[in-house]
Amino acid sequence: MDIVGPLPIAPAQKKFLLVATDYFNKWVEAKAYASIKDKDVTKFVWKNIICRFGIPQTIIADNGPQFDSITFRNFCSKLNIRNSYSTPRYPQSNGQAEATNKTLITALKKRLEQAKGKWVEELPGVLWAYRTTPGQPIGNTPFALAYGMDTVIPTEIGLPTIRTKAAKQDDANTKLGRNLDWADEVRESAAIRMADYQ
Repeated sequence: MDIVGPLPIAPAQKKFLLVATDYFNKWVEAKAYASIKDKDVTKFVWKNIICRFGIPQTIIADNGPQFDSITFRNFCSKLNIRNSYSTPRYPQSNGQAEATNKTLITALKKRLEQAKGKWVEELPGVLWAYRTTPGQPIGNTPFALAYGMDTVIPTEIGLPTIRTKAAKQDDANTKLGRNLDWADEVRESAAIRMADYQ
């Protein structure tokens, strides 16, 4: 988990991003803030991580006061979440967060040229693109690894594909069972590739 900014000031004085990346499936959650306090981090973790995906084993962050506060430490302790911190003055030690931040900033800058500074409004589209783009070394999208199925992208709605036609014809229970089996296989394959990569 990391804080990105300051960025160009957006409506409601928002200029920071709080970003969390799952190390296994590379899923990213991000939210814009005017300033980020420990209570904001606590609410973000509750709403965007725990309520959606369950309780994480570990949260890795920098040594910022938002992450190292008594409030946040107590919150994590109550839920048996281990806090781990990157080395001070060496943010590269949290490489996954830094790589994600770089990708998000690059994508936002590209959209800022068209959006004329409305980066907060562009953030959902940037996150969608990130979540539905296959990554290396896993080779699958964060969406597929998180939800156990490929996403239907907007271009598939207008142009019928084999997958969208099959989706209309399949029995929902059969498809769900197949997706669950596929999800287990994909996660296992991704874990093997990650182990080989390291």
